Amino acid sequence: MNVHVEHLHPRRPEQAVIETKLLIGGRCVSARDGAVASRANPVSGDIVTRFAAATPDDARAAADAAQAAFESWSQTGPSERRRLLLRAADLLDASCDEFIRRAALETGATAAWIGFNVAESANVLREAAGMTTHVDGQVIPSDVPGALVMTVRQPAGVCVGIAPWNAPLILGVRAIAMPLACGNTVVLKASEACPSLHILIGEILVEAGLGDGIVNVITNAPADAGAVVEALIDHPAVRRINFTGSTKVGRIIAEKAAKVLKPVLLELGGKAPMIVLDDADLDAAADAAIFGAFMNQGQICMSTERIVVDQRVADAFVAKFAARTNALRVSDPLVGKAELGALIDPNAARRVHELVEDARAKGASIPAGGARDDGTLMAATIVDHVQPQMRIYGEESFGPVTTVVRVSSVEDAVRVANDTEFGLSAAVFGRDVARAWQVARQIRSGICHINGPTVHDEPQMPFGGTKNSGYGRFGGAAGVAEFTELRLLSIQTTPRHYPI
Repeated sequence: MNVHVEHLHPRRPEQAVIETKLLIGGRCVSARDGAVASRANPVSGDIVTRFAAATPDDARAAADAAQAAFESWSQTGPSERRRLLLRAADLLDASCDEFIRRAALETGATAAWIGFNVAESANVLREAAGMTTHVDGQVIPSDVPGALVMTVRQPAGVCVGIAPWNAPLILGVRAIAMPLACGNTVVLKASEACPSLHILIGEILVEAGLGDGIVNVITNAPADAGAVVEALIDHPAVRRINFTGSTKVGRIIAEKAAKVLKPVLLELGGKAPMIVLDDADLDAAADAAIFGAFMNQGQICMSTERIVVDQRVADAFVAKFAARTNALRVSDPLVGKAELGALIDPNAARRVHELVEDARAKGASIPAGGARDDGTLMAATIVDHVQPQMRIYGEESFGPVTTVVRVSSVEDAVRVANDTEFGLSAAVFGRDVARAWQVARQIRSGICHINGPTVHDEPQMPFGGTKNSGYGRFGGAAGVAEFTELRLLSIQTTPRHYPI
């Protein structure tokens, strides 16, 4: 089967291998045992990064450094914290070209996706900077005469952020920006798939003026991830953990944190539905589906994985959607300009293709795409007439594939949209906005957009899911609540009479 792929160019440009160390206490240091791991480019298989492979002792050293820096940073005024975070945002913007280069090498992402990541992550820092003066409390009326009772929010302590590779800058910065704004110090555990990208985030924050130990970044070999994370969770100075990644790993982290009674913010998998009602603008819905399903090769937690379409407009919608999808090009981002780049590794590509073939064997049709090369490049694919017995109906594909489920009524559309273990993002398309609003209210997800794609969030908005998509919220005032301790303080201003 032919696949619309721009194959590797014989003169693929040579790239020097990136060498990185750990960032602990404001210094770039080797792992204690000198161990080094490597990251290969997902398309060529060439080694592109060699990075320090932290041990649990290195993780504990990073938490120690963060603890040592906490007292002074937590007492730093909000205006100074704001100034430094704004400076970091500007430096991050200025590093866009280097982030694009490293991302193409380590993750196979397109320049468009990483350029968006840079702009959005800089705005995450700016939004966090704006929140430094909103870490506030309230006065609470008391029945006791002469009592002044109030709540205050104080920094929690050392916060651990565990970030993934798929939106490496947005999610890496998000893991640490609000904790810093609230006066916490942080340890970022980098993804093994994009170590140099996450190290560069830490280096930029240090360059911006955040002092020794306020931001620490550790990298590790894949086999050591469990031990490194466990050492961080168990460290007595660590008071908050946030993790973005798979539901499987999120459960493990939640269990380990529960044993030591530490709060965790989890943003996990998704199987986002987009409902297309019978009065929807089909061109607008098709455009949103293209963006929602195929941006970053579908490797986004909010990706549109299920399009639930009223059968009265399904044929017309699929025709428009397939025509747009078949025009999308895929290539190695180092040698070609295309809308889609590579999947993160060959195993991911094989699994996504297996889901498509399982559906095809069970009666689904493939109006667009369906093929891949022998590596990590895969065409944007639509699987139509999907039924519950097909694996792709329920499994998160996390690739450039979306499904079409045809329904006969609004009630059936809501049922199908909710027929999933996940609940992160969703969308509803319909010209009757009041009707679409009522449909959106019935979808069990943390986020739902009306006449917009499932892939959308902004730094000032609460972000998180329900069910197996996790719990807790990043962003805005909700983020402040996650990374601070709420304390009750009272002052007795007049003598108090007691019953005994």
